[in-house]
Amino acid sequence: MDLLEMAGHLIRRMHQQSTLVFAQRTQAAGFDVTPVQFAALDVIQAHRATDQAGVAEMIAYDRATIGGVIERLEHKGWIKRVVSERDRRARELSLTPQGKRVHAALLPIVRDLQDEILQPLGGADRARFLELARQVAQR
Repeated sequence: MDLLEMAGHLIRRMHQQSTLVFAQRTQAAGFDVTPVQFAALDVIQAHRATDQAGVAEMIAYDRATIGGVIERLEHKGWIKRVVSERDRRARELSLTPQGKRVHAALLPIVRDLQDEILQPLGGADRARFLELARQVAQR
């Protein structure tokens, strides 16, 4: 079977390319951050007082491994965990002042690299690609 006719192969290749572009652009700007770490920061910024399970659900990441992502962000000083007043067993996540600065600095970089990832496609094709990708991802 021709690999270029296999959806799984093409999706894997696109993931490799997008991860490479993300790493190149964020490292060039002086940031040590992965796409999953950025997604977690973005969700924590947008949904204050969410917990680890909520972050995992919103970024479609495995609940068993999100703990390591959260630990690394906390170790970097970008997020903090506090005991929830509503549920003493839960830890609510929020960005630290440094985390807010990092998130704000990363936003334009991440927005710009989206164009680079889809550079071979024209405007209408980009819109259609994103529409189709959302359909597949949201099933």
